Amino acid sequence: MTKTLLAVDGNSLLHRSFHALAGSQLRTRDGQATWAVKGALSQILGAVDRVAADAVVIGFDDAAGNERKVAHPHYKAHRTEKHADLVTQLSLAVDVFWSAGLHVVIPDGLEADDVLASAASTATAAGWHTVVCTSDRDAFALVTETTSVLRIINGGVEASPVLNPERLRILLGIDPWQYRQYAAMRGDASDNLTGIRGIGEKTGVALLNAFGSVEAAFADIDTNDGARVAEVLGKACVKKLADPDGRAAFWENVELMTMRTDLDLETDLAAGTGPGLLPLDPQALHDALAKVELHSLQWLAARVLAGAAADAPREAVTRAPAPAREPATVTAAVVDAEDEDDLTLF
Repeated sequence: MTKTLLAVDGNSLLHRSFHALAGSQLRTRDGQATWAVKGALSQILGAVDRVAADAVVIGFDDAAGNERKVAHPHYKAHRTEKHADLVTQLSLAVDVFWSAGLHVVIPDGLEADDVLASAASTATAAGWHTVVCTSDRDAFALVTETTSVLRIINGGVEASPVLNPERLRILLGIDPWQYRQYAAMRGDASDNLTGIRGIGEKTGVALLNAFGSVEAAFADIDTNDGARVAEVLGKACVKKLADPDGRAAFWENVELMTMRTDLDLETDLAAGTGPGLLPLDPQALHDALAKVELHSLQWLAARVLAGAAADAPREAVTRAPAPAREPATVTAAVVDAEDEDDLTLF
């Protein structure tokens, strides 16, 4: 039976949970904010349970530097500073997840997306299946016969679709391998990336269905005066695709949206060795959650991640009730400005 790696976008889940559960203001007794950590962990537990994961890797952006921003200063330049409580909970989540035994990867100068892409590549090479858990549409480009995307949307894990190549084509009208060019044509306001002006969703899909790739459409314009483009998409589209600024923006977007697949995740899935393999050690898991007073998740975490509901440390079940301000199970999420275009499936 093929095993499954759950590759989680840590930044995505923390951001969504931070805004969705901000009203709870869940904190430890000494005032440390934990509501986003609890929300993200709840979603991870739900995802592990739903896809029957055999291992978990969680990627986070490197907060100390970003190679893409260095090379392209406008990339994400419009984003405001993160709220202090979000910054502290991003850091806290790394500590909690790592201490619990989950495999946390923060690549130098890179982003969580690069971890997801490398995880999918590593798993495929080992004969595993990968489920990428994120709210970010960029992950659609990773979908293959061996990699699916659990796209977290409003409604939580259970309401979120698991997208394989067939489902993605039904939803978008293009194949997964075309998604990066589709996104590059449209641009991405959340990342401060303009695309080819005048090329929207419908035109982008029609172009890729007719030509297969944007390069082929460019070639028709450059060698055939755009006769085929005009026939399929209209004369106005020829001008849009011939615009040098539009082409430059497209190729820059392709570069920025291309994820690294060669990161060493320091795990050997084929041999079944390395960090993040399930089940986790129940005591380490219990201690990690107890340290930040996430008592209400102890039993579920023990069952899902340690396979030890019956054998979990007794304290995990009999601890005192959680603080009164603790929120209910995550069932919906509202995102911040950097994910504002990700409220729905598309």
